[in-house]
Amino acid sequence: MSYKYFLSFFLLVILFSCKSEYTFILNSPNKIQTNQELTISISEKGDQPIDSVQFSIDLKKIESTGNSAKLNVSDFTLGKHTITAIVFYENKTKKVNKPIYFMADSAPDIYTYKIINTYPHDKGAYTQGLEFYNGFLYEGTGRKGSSSIRKVELTTGKIIQQQDLSETYFGEGITIFKNKIYQLTWQSGIGFVYDVETFEKEKEFKYTKSQEGWGLTHNGEKLIKTDGTERIWFLNPETLKEESYIEAYTNTQKVEKLNELEYINGKIYANIWQKNSILIVNPISGKVEGVANLNSLKAEILKEQTLDDSDEVLNGIAFDKENNRIFVTGKHWSKLYEIELIKK
Repeated sequence: MSYKYFLSFFLLVILFSCKSEYTFILNSPNKIQTNQELTISISEKGDQPIDSVQFSIDLKKIESTGNSAKLNVSDFTLGKHTITAIVFYENKTKKVNKPIYFMADSAPDIYTYKIINTYPHDKGAYTQGLEFYNGFLYEGTGRKGSSSIRKVELTTGKIIQQQDLSETYFGEGITIFKNKIYQLTWQSGIGFVYDVETFEKEKEFKYTKSQEGWGLTHNGEKLIKTDGTERIWFLNPETLKEESYIEAYTNTQKVEKLNELEYINGKIYANIWQKNSILIVNPISGKVEGVANLNSLKAEILKEQTLDDSDEVLNGIAFDKENNRIFVTGKHWSKLYEIELIKK
């Protein structure tokens, strides 16, 4: 074989090899509001031919036209999703993934508030969970060595019944469901179930997917839990496994550090750690539909007491469904407030 023939053959092999190295680009926006149409496409960096492509979002297939697809995303939950393109070329296939974030279709409504009544509250309580049940407040408190569950008289703030946790645990959110008190702990990955009458601990449960426990409520069918992120988990009340979640998003961003929860008239109300505000979250989509600014409520409490810790903020939402009353308090606050939220 002559040198010239060998060189030509070698160059031909290199040329063929280069041509076969496909580099695919998945074209889509990084984020999109759910009232906008999503357009996605696939292209090859060197404009080499593609036989066909199959698009999907979170394994849900999307009908495509050629190498592109359009989709209405209004039925998706908010937050992070994954676009996948399976590309067919030269009797080969390749999978290409890209994250995308679905945002709310509008900004949240803004709420202010009016104080209806003021009640005494144990300022020694580092409030982590609050519930109204059969005419009494039930409260979960936190910090190691100070964590407890309590039954409290609304009008006097008197503690009627109390069960302390082991110093091992940092107590978090509570809720009452079918005559049981459910309580989370912070970083221990474990929750407790008590008899609502006796406060006797009946069992423990482990978090199956999230790492931490923050806030807890229920919608009559599922327990609803936060873990300090933007995620809101739904737990099977029988197995206590975290089965699904939504993510809290506005039209511009995710909202993290979701804390104490309450389910009120079909919506999830959530405190945010270190903020004096309440979010109103759609339990299906995760859309933040409303934000209540309660900064002046902390200013109200500061008229009567000094708060030593920057973390001693609003935390605790309870709802009296029968009388349509909302109660709020804070960590180490000496008052509990009945408030009415008013849309601006």
